[in-house]
Amino acid sequence: MCLCPGSHPGSGAQAGEAGAMSAEGWDTGPGGHPGASGAGPCPPGTASAPWSLPHWRACLAAAVLCYINLLNYMNWFIVAGMLLDIQNFFQISDSNAGLLQTVFICSLLLSAPVFGYLGDRHGRKATLSVGILLWSGAGLSSSFISPQVLPCLEAVALILLIALVPDPPRGAAEKQEEVAMGALRSSWCEDVRYLGRNWSFVWSTLGVTAIAFVTGALGFWAPKFLFEARVVHGLQLPCLQDLCNEQDSLIFGILTVVTGIIGVVLGAEASRRYKKVNPRAESLICAYSLLIAAPCLYLALILAPVTLLASYVFLALGELLLSCNWAVVADILLSVVVPRCRGTAEALQITVGHILGDASSPYLTGLVSSTLRAGRPDSYLQSFLSLQQSFLGCTFVIALAGGCFLLTALRLERDQARARQLDTGTPGSKDTESQALLSGTGAAAKDP
Repeated sequence: MCLCPGSHPGSGAQAGEAGAMSAEGWDTGPGGHPGASGAGPCPPGTASAPWSLPHWRACLAAAVLCYINLLNYMNWFIVAGMLLDIQNFFQISDSNAGLLQTVFICSLLLSAPVFGYLGDRHGRKATLSVGILLWSGAGLSSSFISPQVLPCLEAVALILLIALVPDPPRGAAEKQEEVAMGALRSSWCEDVRYLGRNWSFVWSTLGVTAIAFVTGALGFWAPKFLFEARVVHGLQLPCLQDLCNEQDSLIFGILTVVTGIIGVVLGAEASRRYKKVNPRAESLICAYSLLIAAPCLYLALILAPVTLLASYVFLALGELLLSCNWAVVADILLSVVVPRCRGTAEALQITVGHILGDASSPYLTGLVSSTLRAGRPDSYLQSFLSLQQSFLGCTFVIALAGGCFLLTALRLERDQARARQLDTGTPGSKDTESQALLSGTGAAAKDP
């Protein structure tokens, strides 16, 4: 008796990991067991018909998943939208205000590695449902801002997930790996060791972390920065009461949504076209966009006390260029990591990126602002300048992110080839260690 994997899904398996509802089936032999075709070698080309969904059903499932992700970000940025009101009500400094966001994000991320590991080995729909239940329960028990609204929306999301999103069978690529590796499951520690030796994954994760650091600081502090810039220009009275004018939060939110949508589409399309002539297109698109975004953000900060219009223009350009990376970095991860480790890889990248990125940057930016303000006269202008100067460090972080993706480009093709070899069960002699780590045998071979 032998186990026969389905045909190699190629890029379709990668799309399946990102949300497309398609996977190859397994050959079913006598007795109903996968690949049980009697003694002797497996007959070629006996894979069953692909599992698929009607187009409208796939679009509906994608819309539900987008709705769930939207609620996730609404939870993350609700404090930023009311930051001035919170600071006035509790009389807290910038450093303490930034600490609110840091503690909130860190508490949400404690379970990410666990759920990533479970998603690699169990039903993803069930894992996601449990995650939403825990997430909405934590938000309900800890939030003092409109607690009756978001939990209701999250309950609707859970119902829609259960009712409308199917749970597709595991991809054929994962089953091929099990056959090639002797159907042995690797442990979480072995998966992490494999990812730690995957340099494209390591450098791209550091790049994503730097991007998250900047976007976290912008998302939390930019509305207050723009409000204080309007005060400096005499267009707005200082906010000294409990309820402040949140017009700048609304403008910045609209700007972020519009540039985010355009940036994601633009980055994905540029990567698709550029990849036809350069196999390292994904990492180079990320690097170029970030290296251009750094001076845009710098000019947005420097010009804010001089002209608000120019500051908004360069801020929009910077956010557009930052948004070009989100779809592309997902492609990088899917192309350099074998399917059975992708859930763990996503969880690790999310955890590291958020804890060292947008969980830390609001507090660090606020801490620098409070430190600078403590040695200056107590005035609104000095408060604005302190926040402006604390933001300048983000421009250097963006440049570092660009450097990380340049380093990713140096290893990208090699790591993609290695992932394809392990995926199809035909690793070369140079991949003995990676194969051993994934198969759980504990064999070690020195990486050249």
